[in-house]
Amino acid sequence: MFDITFLQVDSTAAAAAVATKSESVIGMLTKGGPIMIPLFILFALAVFFFFERFLVIKKAGQLDENFMSIIRDHVTNGNLTAARSLAKNTNNPVARMIDKGLQRVGKPIDAIENAMDNVGKLEMYKMEKNLTMLSVIARIAPLFGFVGTIVGLVLLLKDFATIANPSITQIADAMYVKLITSATGLIIGMLAYLGYSFLDTQINRMANRMESASSEFIDILQEPTR
Repeated sequence: MFDITFLQVDSTAAAAAVATKSESVIGMLTKGGPIMIPLFILFALAVFFFFERFLVIKKAGQLDENFMSIIRDHVTNGNLTAARSLAKNTNNPVARMIDKGLQRVGKPIDAIENAMDNVGKLEMYKMEKNLTMLSVIARIAPLFGFVGTIVGLVLLLKDFATIANPSITQIADAMYVKLITSATGLIIGMLAYLGYSFLDTQINRMANRMESASSEFIDILQEPTR
């Protein structure tokens, strides 16, 4: 009975400690002042743009591993209609680029490459759309935080001017509160930059995949048909 009671008391105390810690973090953030509102908005926008671009890029990277092999078989067999049907019914940047190349079959290789490059640039633009917003947030979020801290310190010094002998504890506590906006802005900026770097890496991988598919398609066209 003693052990059970002790465990119940211990678990209750732990839950209370967690709740107190959670409340203290929320309370600390609210002490940052009005500048925390735009910082929270920037954080929400960063989360939205990251996941929106992540889903788009992830969908663009979904392509059957045998896609180019099937295209090769159709082209070498002279069955361009089947190749075009496969490319047109595949919702993927690589497939749309290959479809444009199939439409230009019979024209000079340079013309086919230029047509495919144009489609590739358009697909890259679609993937990079809104990605710059993460870069902008990564830059301006720390600035918002610094502005909040500077304004807070100016007002703080103005308040201390009316106090005859402010203690070191009062000054430290007040400055601690004013630095919350700088810390929040820096954290949001770092998270936004990490998200931007991650997505940019994924886009570069997709660009390399598209270039590889384009080169492979040109090689297929130069192979003799069966």
